[in-house]
Amino acid sequence: MSDGAPILMTGVGGGYSSISRLVAEQLLRSGEPVRAMVHRDDGRADALRELGADIVVGDLTRPGDVAAALTGVTRMFFNMSVSADYLEAAAVVCAIADERGDLEALVNMSQMTVSQMTSTSTEESRHQRLHWLAERIMNWSGLPVVHVRPTVFLDNPLFTVVASRSVAERGVLALPFGTGRTSPVAATDVARVIAAILQDPAGRIGQVLELTGPAVLDIDGLAEQYTRGLGQSVTGSDLPHDDFVELLSAVPDISSHTVQHLLTVATLHRDDRYDRLTTDVEDVTGRPAQSVEQYVAAHRELFSKPAAAG
Repeated sequence: MSDGAPILMTGVGGGYSSISRLVAEQLLRSGEPVRAMVHRDDGRADALRELGADIVVGDLTRPGDVAAALTGVTRMFFNMSVSADYLEAAAVVCAIADERGDLEALVNMSQMTVSQMTSTSTEESRHQRLHWLAERIMNWSGLPVVHVRPTVFLDNPLFTVVASRSVAERGVLALPFGTGRTSPVAATDVARVIAAILQDPAGRIGQVLELTGPAVLDIDGLAEQYTRGLGQSVTGSDLPHDDFVELLSAVPDISSHTVQHLLTVATLHRDDRYDRLTTDVEDVTGRPAQSVEQYVAAHRELFSKPAAAG
């Protein structure tokens, strides 16, 4: 229930999965006051403003901006898209929040690979290492933190952008996973978990929640889910590493930090590091995570051939 203080959301304008925006929308629909911190006041901010959100413009690496955004806030969701500035932003947030002493709950968006990491492991991406370090900073700060560690998203470009063309044109789901298994989770399910925690953080402080989809699948199992979701035959195929590298190199304006992260995610899939399964989505929200089939059926437009002009 709302205590009248706004819930601060960061990362509202960035990222392929739009987790922060989804959480903000759920909270606003539930009558919670929301303050959204955005890097640019654009159309995405306008959409939340129309729903009743208080929009503040700022940079998470600038202490003054963070201090202003945290004024009067008792609950916060910290999220940021893949960026080399992630750790600095996390440290700034913790420093300001600790100095203020007003936070009753800080929900941190992390990654499930952190659960497998050690202080000296080297197989993970630079961004995954930043998440590992950020969690340590938050824990050391003594702030009332809840870490949310989802596995790979169904909304990830791997399952949408990379897969869409081959599925639409050839009925082939080509992913750079080899024989590795995975349990992708939908952004909407992760958002439901985060919104539930922010609305009622009591009893959750100090917890680590690991979020996955409802089943662990190899490439053939994924293809079967796509087949059922689209109502057309889809077969699974491995996308060779070099082909994936070439595909990413053609993406305009993608940073080297993001490329290295996505290539590592693919490699860790090949090494079966994404063979994970939990019931945390259902345990927190009372509803199970949606399946790959359900997600694909709800997003058919991503995997359909564009209509011919004429």
